[in-house]
Amino acid sequence: MLSLQGVSHVYPNGTRALADATLEIPTGMFGLLGPNGAGKSTLMRCIATLQTPTAGRIRFGEIDAIARPQDLRAVLGYLPQDFGVYPRVSAEALLDHLAVLKGLGGRAQRREAVEALLAQVNLWSVRKKAVAGFSGGMRQRFGIAQALLGQPRLIIVDEPTAGLDPEERHRFNNLLAEIGEQVVVILSTHLVEDVADLCPRMAIIHQGRIVQVGAPAELVRQLAGRLWRKTVDKAALAELRAAMAVISTRLRGGQTLVHVLADDRPDGGFEPVEASLEDLYFATLAQQRRPAVAAVAA
Repeated sequence: MLSLQGVSHVYPNGTRALADATLEIPTGMFGLLGPNGAGKSTLMRCIATLQTPTAGRIRFGEIDAIARPQDLRAVLGYLPQDFGVYPRVSAEALLDHLAVLKGLGGRAQRREAVEALLAQVNLWSVRKKAVAGFSGGMRQRFGIAQALLGQPRLIIVDEPTAGLDPEERHRFNNLLAEIGEQVVVILSTHLVEDVADLCPRMAIIHQGRIVQVGAPAELVRQLAGRLWRKTVDKAALAELRAAMAVISTRLRGGQTLVHVLADDRPDGGFEPVEASLEDLYFATLAQQRRPAVAAVAA
């Protein structure tokens, strides 16, 4: 169990990136969902002991991550949003080098671990190829391989599928789901579909604050009977926004499909719609950004 209590962080320039973040994260996949700039990466770096929060506590089991960062690093696997590689070094040689840095013992132990991980992430056939020449999806799978060195009990992946094509994203998500059966895996992303597909529990972060926590299906049920849609002309959108709690818009065939949140069916041809996790996400952000929007929670 990973426990965060009142974690806050203020950068030297005065920017408050985290404000009293409190979470309990059990074994399995846990999704941290939020827009760009919401504080996801700052929170991940604090958990990964790459920076010390201004205030709060972070514990993983019996390990105090702030007081004993080295102990946490010994059981941590981390795939940051961007990671560099050495040019002209093969996947096999680079993973072996990273295994040395991770503290894996003799050559035989490292070889066994490297070969097993390259096979697990489906990179065995290109193990002699330089990682610098990998596609985006292959590089992300290599990133997971390096994060799994040393059999970590806590794994953090920060925006891992951003920029991947649909096939590579599907392959990568299947790999994450397999890994997440036995350890704590935190998936930090702004892609709602990844959380919906992979995570039995999740949180939404906005402007450094945790604003929703729970199982995706339970959170979505908050919107049952309160979500309505209608196709309108683009010119009418501003007036609609002023009158109703519009949570999302989408262009379709030259017109705009709007979703609104209301306890009763609005006048003017609105029809009910079954809520999705994307709707819950947009409704939560709308509540945070516009105090006049009705509360998402019943």
